[in-house]
Amino acid sequence: MTEAGLVLIGIGMGAIDGMTVEAVQRMKNADYRFLEAYTARWFDEDVARLEELVGPVELIMRPEVENPERILSLAAKSAVALLVIGDPLQATTHVDLQLQADAAAISCHVVHGISITTLVTGAVGLSNYRFGRQTTLTYPYGEWIVTSPLEVIAVNRALNMHTLVLFDLDPTGSGTGNQKPMQPRDAINSIRLMCEKLNSSIDDMGPDDTLAALRLESCKKLLLEIESIKCVLCSDMGTSRQGINYGVLGELISSKEGGLHCMVIPANESDVENAALSRWAKQS
Repeated sequence: MTEAGLVLIGIGMGAIDGMTVEAVQRMKNADYRFLEAYTARWFDEDVARLEELVGPVELIMRPEVENPERILSLAAKSAVALLVIGDPLQATTHVDLQLQADAAAISCHVVHGISITTLVTGAVGLSNYRFGRQTTLTYPYGEWIVTSPLEVIAVNRALNMHTLVLFDLDPTGSGTGNQKPMQPRDAINSIRLMCEKLNSSIDDMGPDDTLAALRLESCKKLLLEIESIKCVLCSDMGTSRQGINYGVLGELISSKEGGLHCMVIPANESDVENAALSRWAKQS
């Protein structure tokens, strides 16, 4: 009989064959299997294949994970598996869930999986040591438009560091359903709105200290060149649908749609990095 408790299982990027042996076995042995479906998503056919392999899977959204009374109640008496796309403690962090399980004296085990944050950096051919802070490009929510993603990109470029930019999945920001993975066209539109807002408010970013001064100057520079900077568009990474394209950011708007996208904005590349990136350049 399988021991009661909670196991957080990283199921990787969408390729069943890319999961660990332990992940598959833990899922098969679980009495209940929940797939967190608000921070990332698999294609429906891949979820169907997963169910054929391990048994029925119930999709759950943000409220059930952030308020996990049902999950923990079941885990107190049964084996419960929470399936997380990528890695449970990388692109998605469930430390709070671990702590709640510990407070309730419920066993909580982690099975790590391949995460976009560890996969994409090397896959495009850039040195992992040269990446700065990553960011997420969000949808505009009505009048609410954030500029922090642009600020992260600007400061990283000023420090000569690459930037991993994840794309939003939820146009509502609520994490309760109706997921719509941000497409390249959405990304460009969002960036342009962010640029408009940042440009109108940049004088309010006064250089109070050295870091603030760096952010101010780097943002001004980014606003002047945003449409022409180089970037690497990464689509459905780690799956059979994987695609990588290297070109000018402003040209992303004509890129084909897919499942999950992200992009990497390189700093000044080394000779090896430059040669690696040239493999993904669009052919004219």
